[in-house]
Amino acid sequence: MIEAILFAITIVLPNLALMGLGFFMQKNGQASKAFIDQASSFVFNYCLPCLLFFSVVDSEVDYAKQLILIAAGVVVTFILFVGSELYAGRFISKPADQGVFVQGVFRSNMAIIGLATVANAYGEQGLGIGAVYMGIVTILFNILAVITLSRVSKNVHDTCINRTILIVKKLATNPLMVALVAAFAYKALSLSPITGVIHTTGDLLAAVALPLALICAGASLDLKSMLSLSGISMQASIGRIVIAPLVAITVGLSFGLTGVHMGVLFLMAAAPTAAASYVMAKAMGGNDILAANILGFTTVVGMFGMAIGAGILRGMGLM
Repeated sequence: MIEAILFAITIVLPNLALMGLGFFMQKNGQASKAFIDQASSFVFNYCLPCLLFFSVVDSEVDYAKQLILIAAGVVVTFILFVGSELYAGRFISKPADQGVFVQGVFRSNMAIIGLATVANAYGEQGLGIGAVYMGIVTILFNILAVITLSRVSKNVHDTCINRTILIVKKLATNPLMVALVAAFAYKALSLSPITGVIHTTGDLLAAVALPLALICAGASLDLKSMLSLSGISMQASIGRIVIAPLVAITVGLSFGLTGVHMGVLFLMAAAPTAAASYVMAKAMGGNDILAANILGFTTVVGMFGMAIGAGILRGMGLM
C-alpha cells in the first residue's frame, strides 16, 4: 500500500511543483501574459511536436498491440460525450453553455498533463504508447468539439460541409498531428534511424516541452475564477474529475487492460480539461468564462484525483 501511495505521489507531484513555480512566477511579475503566450506558442509549435515525433520514432512499441487500448479510449470518449450531451440537453438551458459543458467533461488535457504524468509513471515506453493514443483520440476530440459547440452558431454559412472543412483544416494545420503523422510514416517506411545533430537538436527541444508547458499552465491559473464556480462549471468539473476516471477504469477493465495500457488509459482520461477547450469555445461563440472556470478548477483539483486513482489502481496491481 505504501508503494502505491509513493507511486501516485511520484507521478503527480513533479507536475504540481512545476505548475506551482509558474503560478509563483506570475504572482511575482516574473511571467507576464506576453511571456506566457509566447512560451505556450513555442511549446505547441516546436517542442511538443519534437517530443511526439521522437517518442514514436525511437520507441520499440508494437503499434498493432495498441489497438485494444485505442479502442478503449474511443469508447471512453463516446460514453463521456453522449452522456454529457444527454445531461446538458435536459438540465442546461442556454445553448452557449451546453457545448462548453460537454467539452469540459469529455475533452482531457492529454498533450501536456496527460503525457507528463504518463512519462513520470512509465518513462520512454509510456511516452511512446501515450503519443500513439493521443494522436488517434485527439482527432476524435476535435470532431466532437466542433459538433457540440456548433449549436450556438447563428451563421447561415455554418453547414455540415463547412464544419467538416473546419475540422479538416484544424487537424491538417495542428503541429502535433503533423508530427505524429510524420512519425508514423517514418516508422512505416522502415527508414534508417535518425542520429547526429538532428536527433540531438530534437532531444533538446523535446526536453523543454513538458516542463515549460506545465510552468505556463501554472502561470495562467486564475484563483479567483477557479474558486468562484457556478453550478454549471461545478457540474462539468465533477464530470471531468470524478465521472471520467470512473468510466475509464470501467471500460479498461471490460477490455482486459492491465499494466502500462491501463495506466495510459486512466491517466489520459483522468487528466484535467484541455486548454484547447477554452480557445475553441471562445472562437465558436460558446460561454468562454464558463470554459475558463472549468479549465482552472480541473487543472488543479484534477491532479489530486489522478493521484488518488493511480494509487488505488497501483495498489490493486492494475497499473
